[in-house]
Formats: sequence, C-alpha cells, structure tokens
Amino acid sequence: MTTSRIKKELDELSKNPLPYCSAGPVEDDLYHWQASIMGPTDSPYSGGVFFLLIHFPTNYPFYPPKVTFTTKIYHPNIDKNGSICLDILKENWSPALTISKVLLSILSIFTDPNPDDPLVHEIAQVYKNDRTRYETTVREWTRKYASIRDIMFHVSPNYCRKII
Repeated sequence: MTTSRIKKELDELSKNPLPYCSAGPVEDDLYHWQASIMGPTDSPYSGGVFFLLIHFPTNYPFYPPKVTFTTKIYHPNIDKNGSICLDILKENWSPALTISKVLLSILSIFTDPNPDDPLVHEIAQVYKNDRTRYETTVREWTRKYASIRDIMFHVSPNYCRKII
C-alpha cells in the first residue's frame, strides 16, 4: 500500500503543482524525496529557496513522513538541525493528509509562525517582542543561506532532471 500511495501522491503533484513548492524522489527511491519551497513574496523569506528532505516510513500513510530542512533558516518553529515543529507531522497526523498538504502547511508557517509552540524559544521571543529585528534577521539569513546562487550546492542533478 505504501508504494502505491506514494506513487499516487507523486503523480498528483506532477499534475497539480503547488504554489512556491516542488518535490520528488531522490534518484529512483520513492521513500526519499527532496523538496524545495520558495520564500513567499509577502514574507521576509522572499527571494530564498529552501530545501527539505522527506523520508516516508514503510507504514506510510498510517505514520507521518519525516520532513527536515537542509537549508539553514531563522524561524521559531524550525531548529538548527532542520527539525520542524508542526502538529500534523506529529500528534495531529492523519492518513488522509498528503505530502502536498504537508508542504502547504510548512509554507504557511513562513508567513504565520507559531511563537507559542516554538522549537527555538529565543527566536520566538524576538518574534513576539521585536518584529522588526526578527524580519531583519530572517532577511539576512535568507540572503546568506537560501539565495538563488546557492541552489547548485543543494540540489542533486537527478532531482533537476525530474522537475524539468
């Protein structure tokens, strides 16, 4: 069931691409994907491209995929290891969810972080108490770690071939 479900989701993603997001298998391994999220234009992440790895467990969709950022990002809900604090990736996971819905949920925290359930408390405090400083730091990190010029260092050649 897992393989057919993942194939179905990949097919759906290719037929109906997501705004600001792309995803697909690394090499020919359906259980390991690479994804990218472009920083939304209405956010301080604008102009950045952020890469993620997605690992589907063998009991997917009954258990959530493991999703981690490989691009450094300044965010209260994403730590230095790329772990993401998002309820649908943990206790609120449902087999009805898809990787498309997961990516859209991750995209939504770019514009609407949850400082009340942070992974990085210091960043959450900056977000709550000094929004200007928060947004300035986000822009600096985006420019430093997620600029377009850095893409070639993060993307495997086969990933590009499948998207193009």
